[in-house]
Amino acid sequence: MELFPPSQPQARRHLISVSDLDRDDVERILATAESFEAVMHRDLKKVPTLRGRTVMTVFFESSTRTSSSFELAAKRLSADVVSLKAVGSSVDKGESLRDTVQTLSAYDPDVIVIRHAAVGAAARVTKATSAHVVNAGDGCHQHPTQCLLDLYTIRAVRGSLDSLHVAIVGDVMHSRVARSNIQGLLMLGARVTLVGPPTLIPRHMTSLGVEVSHDISAIADADVIYVLRMQHERMSEGEAYIPSLREYSALWGVTSERVRPGQLVMHPGPMNRGVEISSDVADGPSSHVIDQVRAGLVVRMAVLYDLLAGPGPADASAALRPVPVAAGVAAGQEVA
Repeated sequence: MELFPPSQPQARRHLISVSDLDRDDVERILATAESFEAVMHRDLKKVPTLRGRTVMTVFFESSTRTSSSFELAAKRLSADVVSLKAVGSSVDKGESLRDTVQTLSAYDPDVIVIRHAAVGAAARVTKATSAHVVNAGDGCHQHPTQCLLDLYTIRAVRGSLDSLHVAIVGDVMHSRVARSNIQGLLMLGARVTLVGPPTLIPRHMTSLGVEVSHDISAIADADVIYVLRMQHERMSEGEAYIPSLREYSALWGVTSERVRPGQLVMHPGPMNRGVEISSDVADGPSSHVIDQVRAGLVVRMAVLYDLLAGPGPADASAALRPVPVAAGVAAGQEVA
């Protein structure tokens, strides 16, 4: 079975924030991602779904998981891919974000995936291009596809997020992942508790509908422990949010003594082993970190497909449209 390519251009849509989605959107994208799982188990892992489309990934911040999975996702869908890193580009010469985006837009890309240190950068990019824009992280604001892959990972293990208790532990103050995940988890019916030192959890967070605890023992009742790293790159020089990393690890580190059997442990990466999470937990049976990485590929394939192919019929279980393999074409071979 192959995936039918988009038959016509879609109205320009973007994924800038989890707030751009409603529950039906999330369910549709996750269902599409699940459908793409079958592709990952074939000998030929490429489908012609987005053949002839161009996806540009533009990263002004360091990335391993997000940049590689978006690039591979586009290639698995047979799109043409152009990847730009700030280092070595004209940004080094002082080119502005707007000028960079307008230059790239001259090549008529269908999608621009952007990561930038400035809050609101992805939203500003939508004003400078006619392409669909996907936010791959803007400062400490939003990271919507990380949220989607985390929801996918949890649902793959637990089946549903309704009434599930998720404890998000660590540096919430500087985390775009925490902000996106809070929105997504609450949308799907989960209960969320933020755990960490008072200096790293903004005071207004309870207004979002979450609970807050400054005691690591609060993770004991959680079904999922979601660990965040200390984001030193977003802290101003001289700011001291904690006395020391050693004290942080002692008071709020997720260790094997604090994790009970049956709990899911997740981390968006990169991990600082021995600080927010111990190696025995990161590599232990409760850890689903590698599952998150794998989920990132199919979820980002689903996002690209959804933007370019549209949401599909309202009663469809996913946005994929299967077509029979042409006569004489071997199973797993691409259909033109």
